[in-house]
Amino acid sequence: MKIEDTPEAWDVVESKRRFSGHVMDVVTDTVRMPGDEDADRDYVIHPGAVAVVALDDDDRVLLIRQYRHPTRHLLWELPAGLRDVEGESLVTGAARELAEEAGYRARTWHTLVDLYTSPGMSDERIRVFLARDLTKIPEEENGFVHRHEEIGMPVEWVPLADAVEKALMGMIHNSPAVAGILAAYAASVEGFGLMRPADAPEA
Repeated sequence: MKIEDTPEAWDVVESKRRFSGHVMDVVTDTVRMPGDEDADRDYVIHPGAVAVVALDDDDRVLLIRQYRHPTRHLLWELPAGLRDVEGESLVTGAARELAEEAGYRARTWHTLVDLYTSPGMSDERIRVFLARDLTKIPEEENGFVHRHEEIGMPVEWVPLADAVEKALMGMIHNSPAVAGILAAYAASVEGFGLMRPADAPEA
């Protein structure tokens, strides 16, 4: 069989919305299964997100630390944000998040990896970009105001190889951060020759 994820939609006999929130909804679908059986599947409807592996000329990756209430942890993460601006391309959203959360802009963008974060319980998908040729945005030009969990959020530059080690040793747990760090390291072995363009279509 070809090892490639493919779209497919099984018949939904009934769908019930259980909860509608600020960002996500929870639904129960009754799905027709093989053997003509029906089974209920609860899942979260999510707008999706983008994340950025920002890599400088010294092969250091930019990490931020943010409080995540559901896990009760301060997690080291990539600059990231929701796909919540109508009509905004994914790479434009990623550039906006890199500027707002970390204060950097990048001249070179590639698609690094696409993720379903937890496909057994959510349709959330994240596109992780690789951003290079970075420049710091002067503070007077970056008018973004940090609120809530983003207040006092530290920014650290970590050598990519060290970030890989921290991910493998269980010191970094955020899923797009782990996937992005490992993917960036794998891509670097090939000299970044297998990168997809920033506007590569999603499956």
